[in-house]
Amino acid sequence: MFKINALLCPLVLAAGLLHGQQKMDFEKYDPVSTLVVPKHPLKKAKFPFIDVHNHQWSLGSGNLDNLVKDMDALNMKVMVNLSGGNGSGLKKMADNVKANAPKRFIIFHNIDFGGIGEEGWTAKAVKQLQADYDAGANGLKVFKNLGLSVKDKSGKRVTVDDPRLDAIWDKCAELKIPVLIHTADPKPFWDDMDDHNERWLELATHPGRKRGADNPAPWETLIAEQHRMFKKHPRTTFIDAHFGWYANDLGHLSKLMDDMPNIVVEFGAVIAELGRQPKMARQFFEKYQDRILFGKDSWQPEEYATYFRVLETADEYFPYHKKYHAFWAMYGMNLPDDILRKVYYKNALRIIPRIDKSLFP
Repeated sequence: MFKINALLCPLVLAAGLLHGQQKMDFEKYDPVSTLVVPKHPLKKAKFPFIDVHNHQWSLGSGNLDNLVKDMDALNMKVMVNLSGGNGSGLKKMADNVKANAPKRFIIFHNIDFGGIGEEGWTAKAVKQLQADYDAGANGLKVFKNLGLSVKDKSGKRVTVDDPRLDAIWDKCAELKIPVLIHTADPKPFWDDMDDHNERWLELATHPGRKRGADNPAPWETLIAEQHRMFKKHPRTTFIDAHFGWYANDLGHLSKLMDDMPNIVVEFGAVIAELGRQPKMARQFFEKYQDRILFGKDSWQPEEYATYFRVLETADEYFPYHKKYHAFWAMYGMNLPDDILRKVYYKNALRIIPRIDKSLFP
C-alpha cells in the first residue's frame, strides 16, 4: 500500500500520532459523515436507458441471459458494445447477439491501424468499415491509442487528424453512423505529480497512468488534433467520450459545443465532475439536452447507482464509488423528466441507427 507523504495529508497522519495509533493510508481514511440530510439512493434508472459506452468482449459466444438479467435490474434496455473489433470477429459477435438477444446490444466497429501508411491502406480500411456495417455494426469506436501509441509504417506517431483517416470519417457520414472517440486522458495525468495535482491519489495508486509532458505529445496538442478533425468533417457525427475531458470546465465545453455542432458528448467515467457542481451541470444539461448521451465506460453494475443519483435526485453530499478517482462528495442535479428521457434514450435513438424503438415508451 502506498504511504502518503505527511505534507500531503498532515491532519490524517497527525491524528494517528497524537493518539498513539498506527499511521493511516489516505486510501483507508473513510470517515462516516455526520451530516444528516435526505437520502434517495437508487438502484434502477427512472426511465429505460441506453448505455452508449460499454465494453463486452464476450458477446461473441455463449448465452447472454445473465448479462441481460443484470441489465434489466438497472433498467438498461440497450448496451452499446464499443469493443466490436472488425472482420470475422465482429461478424461472430453480431451473429451471436442476433441469435441470443437481438434487441439488447449494439456493436461498434474498430479500426485496424496495422500497416497504416502502406499503399492502399485507407481504401482497405474503408472497405472493412462497409463490410462490418453490412454485418451489423452501427457505429465506429476510436480508442485513445490513436494519437498516443498508433504509429505508421515509418514509425511516426499517427495524429488524431491524420489525413489518411479522412475517408473513414467521411464514410461514417455516408452511412449515417456516429464515431465515438476517446482522445488522450484527463489533463492532470500530464501535469506535475505534486501536492497541487488533484489526481495525485489516482496517479499514486495507478502509476502507469502518469505521462510526461511530451509522452507522446502535450495534452493540449492531442486535444487540438481532435478538434481540427471534428471541424474538418462537419457532416460526421462525433460522440466525444468523457465530455471531451472538459467536464471540469463546462464553460469552455459550452464554447466548443457551439463552435462544433456536429459533436455530442457522453459522461462515461466523469460523473464525479458533474456531481460536484450540480448547479452549473444542470444549466449545461438544460442548454445541451439534445446533445448529451448516457455512458458509463465499464461494466460494474453496482456503480450505476451513482450515475442515477446524480442525474435524478436532489441529494446532497453522498460518496462516489471510487475514492482514488474522486475523493470529494456528490450532489444531485435533479433533472426534469423531459431531459432525463433525452439523456437516457431519446438522443441515442436519434444518433445511433438500428436500435429497436419498441423497447422505449
